[in-house]
Amino acid sequence: MQVSSLNEVKIYSLSAGRSLPEWLSDRKKRALQKKDVDIRRRIELIQDFEMPTVSTKIKVSRDGQYVMAVGTYKPRVRCFDTYQLSQKFERCLDSEVVTFEILSDDYSKIVFLQCDRFVEFHSQHGHYYRTRIPKFGRDFSYHYPSCDLYFVGASSEVYRLNLEQGRFLNSLQTDASESNVCDINPVHFLFAMGTAEGKVECWDPRTRNRVGLLDCALSSVTADTEIDGLPSISALKFDGALNMAVGTSTGQVLLYDLRSSNPLIVKDHHYGLPIKSIQFQCQLDLIISADSRIIKMWNKDTGKIFTSMEPEYDINDVCLYPNSGMLMTANEAPKMNIYYIPVLGPAPKWCSFLDSLTEELEENPESTVYDDYKFVTRKDLENLGLSHLIGSSLLRAYMHGFFMDIRLYHKAKMMANPFAYEEYRREKIRQKIEETRAQRVQLKKLPKVNKELALKLIEEEGEEQQVTKKRKQKNLPSLLKDDRFKVMFENPDYQVDEQSEEFRLLNPLVSKISEKRKRKLKILEELEAQEQEEEEEPEGKASDAESSESSDDEKGWVEEVRKQRKLLRQEEKVKRQERFKEDQQTLLKPHFFEIKEGEEFRSFKDSAKKQKLMKKTLEDRLKLEEKLGTLNVSDTTVGSKQATFKLKKSEQQKKQQEAEKQHRQERKTLRRSASHLKSKRGRGRLFH
Repeated sequence: MQVSSLNEVKIYSLSAGRSLPEWLSDRKKRALQKKDVDIRRRIELIQDFEMPTVSTKIKVSRDGQYVMAVGTYKPRVRCFDTYQLSQKFERCLDSEVVTFEILSDDYSKIVFLQCDRFVEFHSQHGHYYRTRIPKFGRDFSYHYPSCDLYFVGASSEVYRLNLEQGRFLNSLQTDASESNVCDINPVHFLFAMGTAEGKVECWDPRTRNRVGLLDCALSSVTADTEIDGLPSISALKFDGALNMAVGTSTGQVLLYDLRSSNPLIVKDHHYGLPIKSIQFQCQLDLIISADSRIIKMWNKDTGKIFTSMEPEYDINDVCLYPNSGMLMTANEAPKMNIYYIPVLGPAPKWCSFLDSLTEELEENPESTVYDDYKFVTRKDLENLGLSHLIGSSLLRAYMHGFFMDIRLYHKAKMMANPFAYEEYRREKIRQKIEETRAQRVQLKKLPKVNKELALKLIEEEGEEQQVTKKRKQKNLPSLLKDDRFKVMFENPDYQVDEQSEEFRLLNPLVSKISEKRKRKLKILEELEAQEQEEEEEPEGKASDAESSESSDDEKGWVEEVRKQRKLLRQEEKVKRQERFKEDQQTLLKPHFFEIKEGEEFRSFKDSAKKQKLMKKTLEDRLKLEEKLGTLNVSDTTVGSKQATFKLKKSEQQKKQQEAEKQHRQERKTLRRSASHLKSKRGRGRLFH
């Protein structure tokens, strides 16, 4: 039996442990139980409480005697008799079951909604009747007063099948494109269905009219939640006459009062997975909501978490055994889990021995396997000098470290540190001395950083405590004990600079007050030094320095500010004089400039001209450029100015242009001479 605890709530997993294969003979099973201690100690509450591969839905009959589950593969239904603690029967089906409902008190009347649109009815002896609905179904509910089955699925209609007349009735036309879940209130038989658009429609079966509409998609979006898409309704459950819980595909559970359109509370699972099941636990006012990863139990009034469970495999369905603390789950695994939580209620009658068993476990807790081993990291192995054992059978790798035998660990620790007992003895003596010192008047230890500020706060706290005692008010929290301001008295980067200009101007009276605090600091430092030198502190009360003197009048503030300003001006003058002297002492060194290839050095006047131009305004520069001809300003038809600039050509560009002109002229002359020669030759031939 595996035991876990969260928020001091113990959860016993009754299906944990190794399971024996079905094909083993009884003789081999008995032999294995003799050899293997884990198999001998395991608790098999219901024999063969599992499916071949996966279980999808699990439910308990109204009389509490039968537990029924459906699964794959192959599609089948199994019925377990709790009074016999074994399997009652098993029936194979033609297709997978989407959901099912037990109509009778026992297993004699069952309805299965299958994935191929078929609805199959089973009686006590087996298969009874089979019919088909027009669209694929996703959920259905049974209306007991009229014997109607309400089917919802991939359609905007809700199909009604009357079991008394044996025929389909007029369907309910809804505004939704598709519906995922539905439920009928057990008190006043209100029919509710959850749509893919994130809405809940409520219908009155007597008049076949819609009586209410809830928009749960908008209500599920809160400040703390992060939603990627439109949340659709994935779970729906009524509690009594007025309460209804709605689960969304984005992992939120909304609790509604039917008289209000706003949710009473919104609980987020923070996994972003669709809610698959919602159950109510009335004794403790709890809601048990589950997605594929986790089962959460929380208070429906406050939303405070009660406890939670995270099974090893994904969850498909959750069933709470009525009036008990037993919980069953259908998982993506062959074995179906059974949990027992004593806080929720007693064990069922058919397994009342669980109460005495859990009480014995609480009285005599057994040591687990991990008590015989010690978890160590690589650093711990290096300190013990056992790093050479990595890879051997003495160390078992686990996560970021290793498990080793506790006896080997103690021996290695004794070898590595033989003086451990002396250190332990000194520590015990020091603890006893501190206990005796705690009875005396203790000095207030100041922090290493901002000691004067800490003294100021201590003085102000003392004054406030006296005032609050007289007025009988509550004391405000201290800044020294507040974790938010902890760094200000530990990190040296937060040290107050008393020489800065801002500090001296904003705190004009700090000079007088600081002298008094400095005296106190000296006294406290001397007392601390005496404590460190001596083994025991002399008895008696430590003098609290001097009593606080009265502060100056408001006129003194103005004088102090003026004095501080004069001092700051004088300091600035001295700094300027020192800088001027340093500038005079420094010798001017020659600077060398490198001229690029293809350029000629003219003078430094060009750079000086450019600097002068940059100092002038834009208007003056434009006028100069107009004179030089590099700028053309003209008025447009709209009335605004239009400026066109001409880039200045460098000397290299000018040389290239001149060379190109010469080349063109030479080519022209060559062409002319060639044409002249051709014409002469033609004339000579004609004359011949």
